[in-house]
Amino acid sequence: MKTLVDKCLEKGVRMTDARRIVIKVIQSSQDHPDAYIVHKRAKERDPTISFATIYRTLKLLEDMQLVNRHDFGDGRSRYEEMYKGHHDHLINLETGEIIEFQNEALEQLKRLIAERLGYDLRDHRLELYGIPIST
Repeated sequence: MKTLVDKCLEKGVRMTDARRIVIKVIQSSQDHPDAYIVHKRAKERDPTISFATIYRTLKLLEDMQLVNRHDFGDGRSRYEEMYKGHHDHLINLETGEIIEFQNEALEQLKRLIAERLGYDLRDHRLELYGIPIST
């Protein structure tokens, strides 16, 4: 499987040390970090890396469709690597936790809805927002 660095090089992007660091941070993230969190994690690898560099690199990766940018309603853009495959998100409104999930019955329903409305579904995003049910 090609890495984000490989994909950037294929597209002719010059790979600076700072860009490599941002890519490593994104690839190693188990969450959906915003630019500030990416910056904090990148600074652990290179204390001289600027926030402007982080922002520009995230924008470049987004424009090249190598990362997804999400807005989960908290006013912060969050990022994740594109290759992860299709999944949906459940956002815990109390803690901000983002849970990734897949559900084939739901996928079939989305395709069926599109077909009934006369469309061939090509892509979609689903975000559910909720609070834990007390037991």
